[in-house]
Amino acid sequence: MTFDSESDADLVLNSMITSILLLDKNLNIVYANTAAQQLLAQSPKKLLDSYLPDLLSYHSLDFELMQSSLSKNQGFTDTEVNLVVNNELHILSLTAQPLSNEQILIEMAPLNNHKRLSQEQLQQAQQSAARELVRGLAHEIKNPLGGLRGAAQLLSRELPKNELQDYTQIIIEQADRLRNLVDRLLGPQQRLHQKVQNIHQAIERTYALLCIEKPLNVTILRDYDPSLPEFIHDSEQMEQVILNIVRNALQAIGTKTGTITIRTRTAFQITLHGQRYRLCARIDIEDNGPGVPVHIQDTLFYPMVSGYEGGTGIGLSIAHNIVDQHHGKIEFNSWPGHTEFSVYLPIKQ
Repeated sequence: MTFDSESDADLVLNSMITSILLLDKNLNIVYANTAAQQLLAQSPKKLLDSYLPDLLSYHSLDFELMQSSLSKNQGFTDTEVNLVVNNELHILSLTAQPLSNEQILIEMAPLNNHKRLSQEQLQQAQQSAARELVRGLAHEIKNPLGGLRGAAQLLSRELPKNELQDYTQIIIEQADRLRNLVDRLLGPQQRLHQKVQNIHQAIERTYALLCIEKPLNVTILRDYDPSLPEFIHDSEQMEQVILNIVRNALQAIGTKTGTITIRTRTAFQITLHGQRYRLCARIDIEDNGPGVPVHIQDTLFYPMVSGYEGGTGIGLSIAHNIVDQHHGKIEFNSWPGHTEFSVYLPIKQ
């Protein structure tokens, strides 16, 4: 392809949805097309000579590895890069090429929508497989537990000494504990009791409970959209969803000073379970904890998956199951210092 003038080249580059950056060997910006300016939220004048890493609140890109590869006159590709600019997460594929004048050409193509769709499909498949696995395990575990508990009760009646019955009581208590764990893994088994009501009533009840149980080092804020219309949902079950997510945030923050924000908004044109809804409720739960560990992000809603010492890994799985029963979905974005879970619930098609 040839261009008749420099303005023709600019016109083509600025019409692309791919972000194009030209850097010097020290990663200072020499050129940025319109898409890159929008991505980095800076004007061309401010971008010029700026050190690229300084413009990013957080990034998953290994700049040292990239520079090492380019110094050997080899291209560099990262198929999924997370960049945070102005507290907004961008997921991109990145390609870097060395140029003959010691400059670096970087192309970044957005993946946000594709990644979000893939995550939603993966979550649905994961949850379906996990539920079948847990149901099968529950059946295999509960039957011998029932026999074990019954045998311990019969043995307790035949033992001559009361102190020996302490051992059978331990067997009975531990069998009950395991049975309760299996029941929690299975999640809510009762049918939903849905009716048209205001979601803020459920959130307020949850907030009152959380204010009692939260540690002093954590502040919980509320940011409600008063125009959010009433919609059909099971209030008690949605309380459980919010409780589980917030408790997960409390566990992540630990003993450090932290803030959790519960936010409601109206969302438009959202696809849930393959159906498009003109209007949805969005409940965000945001915290400034350490973030979800990268190695568990793809399996976070699996039962028994937890990134924190002492965590059971059950709460988020149950929350996902309840939201799924409401024909909604849960998404999350996370990086160090920021985690946000977003619950979408249908209002109007």
